[in-house]
Amino acid sequence: MSALSENSDLKSKGIDDLWQLHEQVVAKLARELSMKRARLEERLHKLGSVSKVITSHRQRRPYPKVLPRYRNPKNPAETWSGRGKQPRWLTAQLRSGKKVNDFLIRGQ
Repeated sequence: MSALSENSDLKSKGIDDLWQLHEQVVAKLARELSMKRARLEERLHKLGSVSKVITSHRQRRPYPKVLPRYRNPKNPAETWSGRGKQPRWLTAQLRSGKKVNDFLIRGQ
């Protein structure tokens, strides 16, 4: 059947017939999707068991604790190790003309 004759067939059908056709299409698509999904889940399950064998579960090596090197003189609880982004308190102090070495923790 050509697309043109199928289109005219659809135009000649009533609402009830079209709705029934719609329900049949939806049901068939749902069955197809569930079958494909089941196959994919089965394949993923097989791949998951294979990947567990391939990859080892090594733990990350322990990194030493980084001690703080700089301390805020206005609030001694605020410290910085010198790694990562500079804290706001230090940035403000540097803008005012002080040097980073002015905030070194003595005894290290």
